[in-house]
This record gives sequence, structure tokens and C-alpha cells, in this order.
Amino acid sequence: DRTHIGLVNFVYDLPIFRNNSNRLLHGTLGGWELSGIVVMETGLPLNINLGGAQGSNAIPNATNRPDLTGKISYPSKVTEWFDPSAFATPALGAWGTLGKGAVRGPGRDNWNMSLFKSFIFSETRGSRFEIRFESFNTFNHTQFHDISATKTSSNFGQVTSAFDPRTFQLGAKLIF
Repeated sequence: DRTHIGLVNFVYDLPIFRNNSNRLLHGTLGGWELSGIVVMETGLPLNINLGGAQGSNAIPNATNRPDLTGKISYPSKVTEWFDPSAFATPALGAWGTLGKGAVRGPGRDNWNMSLFKSFIFSETRGSRFEIRFESFNTFNHTQFHDISATKTSSNFGQVTSAFDPRTFQLGAKLIF
């Protein structure tokens, strides 16, 4: 259940030196393409559970939730993604009042981009050399992933992992 998901992919022919009369400039600096895949999405609902002795109210495979005692707020910090003081342990044997999916995890804004060019050796045979420069998480945004959702945990409400930081990759291939 993601409220919003946006996916965009694109390929753009860079116009620099594309129509240059100098064959060396046109062949080396012209004809580059920029491509990308962009993912923008809101966070998934978190399954906030009670844990501990009251985690199942002595019913096998059951999950108890805490009571919601205040408004859910999102400081959106590593040490406090949501405010854990808005939750309380219900009375012994009672089920918590927090609804399923009431708390949302972090969203994501990720850009993967590539700059590439083909150097043609022979148009009749179709032989060419391709070179690619690729980056994943191009803008190096910290993208939080998992949030501790068990009330009895010492890190309740804290970020526990993040997606990978920016990564670069170089590739080349010869087609003959």
C-alpha cells in the first residue's frame, strides 16, 4: 500500500558537437546520450507491534499493537523517525487501539543515471565500441529503509537501515 509511486525513465541525445563539421570533435565529443531511471514513492505502512509478554496476549501467532495515546508525528530523524511517546502499553490482556498501517515509513527519491556513447567502426558491418559511465543514487540522497516497529525494542521508532549510497560504474563493450 504505497499512496504515491512515480517512475520515470528517459533517454536524451545531448546536442553538443552533434552537427560539428570537425570529424574529430564530432566523433569524440558528439553523439553522447544521457539516460536515467527515477523512482519517487511514499513510504510503506509500518506494522507497529507491542512485543514482549503482551505481544500476543497468549494467543498463538497473534500480534498485539500498542494503544495510541496522542497524535502521530514524524520528526524524520535517524534516532526518531516517528515520535514513540504517542504509544502506550495496553492493559494486561487487552488489545491495543492503534490501527493497522497507521504509521508510515520513509519514502524514496532515487535517481540512477548513465552517460554513454557508441563509436562506430563500420556502418555496413554494424561494428562499434560502446562506453558507459553509470551512477546509482546519483545525487547521493540518504534513503532510509527499515524502522524499528516493536514497542519493547530499545530502538523503537529509530531508523535501522538505509539504501546504498552513490555508486559509480564504468562499462565498455565491443560489437563486431
